Amino acid sequence: MAFKQATSRYFMTQDNVRLHYIDSGKGAPIVMIPAWSQSVKEFKYQVEGLQHDYRVIALDMRGHGLSEQVEHGYRIPRLAKDLHELLCFLDLKDVVLVGHGMGASVMLCLWDLFGDGLLSKLVIIDMPPVLVSNPIWSPLEMHSYGPLVDPVNVLDVMNMIQSSEGDKYRQTVLKCMLSQDICPEERQSVIQSRRKLPLEQAGKLFYSNYHQDWRDLFPRIQLPCLVVSGRASLTAWRSQQWIADQLPQSKIVYFEEHEGGKHFMFLENPSRFNAILHDFIQIK
Repeated sequence: MAFKQATSRYFMTQDNVRLHYIDSGKGAPIVMIPAWSQSVKEFKYQVEGLQHDYRVIALDMRGHGLSEQVEHGYRIPRLAKDLHELLCFLDLKDVVLVGHGMGASVMLCLWDLFGDGLLSKLVIIDMPPVLVSNPIWSPLEMHSYGPLVDPVNVLDVMNMIQSSEGDKYRQTVLKCMLSQDICPEERQSVIQSRRKLPLEQAGKLFYSNYHQDWRDLFPRIQLPCLVVSGRASLTAWRSQQWIADQLPQSKIVYFEEHEGGKHFMFLENPSRFNAILHDFIQIK
C-alpha cells in the first residue's frame, strides 16, 4: 500500500540493521511506533490526515513491515535504541511520540534510557502498565493494572506463537482486537502486517514485552501525555485510567465501542482520533 504524498526511507542502525520508515509533511514532528507484529500501515490515516500540518514519521521496527528481518535484537530496550537512533539520524527535536500497544512500551523505554531531551509530548495508546499478573496482588491492584496473562500462561503463549499454530493464534487474537463491522480490506491489511514478523522472532519479542513493568515510570514523566483507551478493548480501560492518574500532566480520551473503541481505534475511527491528536499537540 502506498501512502499519499509520503516517502519510504531507510536508515542503518548501529548494529547494521536496515530499518524502514515513512516520512511525510513539514512542521512539528510526530513519530509513530506501531504495535507488536504491526507495520507503519496501521497509521496510514494519521500519515495522510496530519501531514498537511505536521511532519509525520512512522517506523517499522526491526523484523516488521519493510524493515530488515534479522535474528537478533528482539527486545524492548534494543527497539528503544533503534527508535532513538532514528530521532538522532533525522536530527529531530521537540518530538511528539505516539506509541500503540507494544509501541508504547518502546516509547517509554526510550524515555527511561535517554530522557526527554528530544521530546515534547507522549501519546500512549491502549497499553497496560504491566502485562503479567502477580499472584500476591490484591483485587484492587489486579483491577487497576489490567494484566493480560499470568506468569505461567506467558510462556505457554510464547511457545504457541513460535509453533506451527503461531499464525492461527495471532489471527484469533487479532479478531478480538478489531470491531466486527470493520471493512474487510482494513481487516486483511492488519492480518497481512502481522505475517511479516517471523514466528520465532515474534515469540521472542512477545516475551520481552510481557516482562516489562512501567508502573514506576509514570509519576516521573513531566512531559504532557495523552492516554487513548478503547472501552471494548482487551486492554482494560480502568488500567488506562490508572496510568493517566499517575502521570503529572495527562489527559485521557475514551473511544466507546460504537466509535470503534477496540485496540485499533485510530484505524477504525481516524477522523476523531486525528482531531484529538491535533488538539493535544496544539495545547501549550
